[in-house]
Amino acid sequence: MAYSMTAFSRQTLAAEWGSLQLELRSVNQRYLEPHFRLPDALRDLEPTFREALRERLARGKVECSLRFDPATGGESLSVNRDRLAELARALHEVRAELPESPMPDALALLDHPGVLEASGVDLERVKQEALALFNAALDDLIAGRAREGQRLAELIQSRLDGVRVQVAEVRGLMPEILERQRNQLLERLETFKAELDPQRIETEVALLAQKADVDEELDRLDTHVAEVERQLKQKGPVGRRLDFLMQELNREANTLSSKAVVAESTRCAVELKVLIEQMREQIQNIE
Repeated sequence: MAYSMTAFSRQTLAAEWGSLQLELRSVNQRYLEPHFRLPDALRDLEPTFREALRERLARGKVECSLRFDPATGGESLSVNRDRLAELARALHEVRAELPESPMPDALALLDHPGVLEASGVDLERVKQEALALFNAALDDLIAGRAREGQRLAELIQSRLDGVRVQVAEVRGLMPEILERQRNQLLERLETFKAELDPQRIETEVALLAQKADVDEELDRLDTHVAEVERQLKQKGPVGRRLDFLMQELNREANTLSSKAVVAESTRCAVELKVLIEQMREQIQNIE
């Protein structure tokens, strides 16, 4: 089953201690690229969030935004002494290496993430609720990617059907194409007929027919179409494999175009390229 890399989810929670709002949005990207915007009080949830994304998603730029609004009236500000002590030790090491470097003032220290925090709120409980909210949002995001992926797969399948139609049309034209080529060559050689060996003429006709024969390209087009359909039904990420198959389909379409000798086969080759490009654009969004 194909999954899109484009989806969005928003989850909210209101409780006596305040409210949480979490948003996940993902767009297409070559690799998995997560970005987080978390409040300082919940910053240590980032490694857990990051690992969850890594386990369940393979590709996409994913933005996670978490907002925490404590209930008014019950909270006060306090200094996290452990965090402040860690910061002081780090500053002492910096001063030892760079004695001329300026040290931050008290307000700058308070502005450092984790030093100043709200008291009166059970942060452990808030973190548990935030993690549950994240998991719900991730489930919803993946469900959205699945729905979008199904729509993309349907669009790609319609183009694959179009490719099959064009391949069948070229196959049907081949006898006419070869006969027309043979007649054109014989007309050109008519003036030299007396000077040329009839066997040599037939040899040239056979060579020309061989160069114009596109059965091999048509067979490969059919094979690639069948493989694309198979990949669309596979579990796990298939986007890169599908992108490679689009390159192979385009290669055969180009060869078909270079061998086209009549307007009908040229038109079919152009239509094939259009269909392949339309599929390629859709595949850029598949995980």
